[in-house]
Amino acid sequence: MSTTITGARAGFGRGLIELRLAFSGAELVGQVFWPVATLVAIFLVRDVSIGAGYTLDTFILPGTLGMFVALGMLLVVQQLAADREDGSLLRAKITPQGIPAYLIGKLVQISATIVAYLAIVLLPGLVFVDGLDLGRPGSWLTFAWVVVLGLIATQTIGAALGSLVSSSRGAGYLSLPILGLIAISGIFAPITALPEWLAWIAQVFPVYWLGLGMRSALLPDAAAAVEIGGSWRPVETAMVLGAWVVAGIVLAPIVLRRMARKESGSRVAERRERALQRVG
Repeated sequence: MSTTITGARAGFGRGLIELRLAFSGAELVGQVFWPVATLVAIFLVRDVSIGAGYTLDTFILPGTLGMFVALGMLLVVQQLAADREDGSLLRAKITPQGIPAYLIGKLVQISATIVAYLAIVLLPGLVFVDGLDLGRPGSWLTFAWVVVLGLIATQTIGAALGSLVSSSRGAGYLSLPILGLIAISGIFAPITALPEWLAWIAQVFPVYWLGLGMRSALLPDAAAAVEIGGSWRPVETAMVLGAWVVAGIVLAPIVLRRMARKESGSRVAERRERALQRVG
């Protein structure tokens, strides 16, 4: 038990260090750019009417928040591939409780980064986006549990997927189906307009439920009329996201340990050589 606690503390400390580095110096500009650009885009469509008294920004804002949470999956894949190339994962492997600490560190760093993105978009959005309803009982509670379950589910699954690739190029290829999944999941609007078979596929994965959960937290109950079944389906949202959390927590450490066992100094050197050849 003490070893597990020590590993958790090490992972938390590692995550805070990586977070500080990610928001320092020139890195800060890159971190802030995308949420600010997204916020500007939402502001520009604030007067575009979509009927029933709603404007386009009303539905885009919750979807954007869900999208940023879902992108945690992609961030884990990219960072895991980069850490394999530069030997960071190999160093974690030879440290006691190194792999669990590594995974916890990534969860801490990426989760905190995404929460910062959400704050940058949501807080100003509350000022100029009309049609939101956060005065309902349980709205903020719903927002909180959707974010927490979404962060854990997407990032642990991202860790499992990221263990399948060994280079940044491979991570780039893997990002395509992840982005495709986000595209078909109705993250910005209800999926009732999609073909029925595609809607069923989207409902298997957590991304759709993130968008639905965010809309249920931020929009009035009347907006649920355009959703599947005319309901926010909170129970189903919690069950599906919870199932993906369990799957990710179980699979990610197993797959990461298996992948780490294959890591060696020669493999890291080989990957570095290939990366240098691509750059050259």
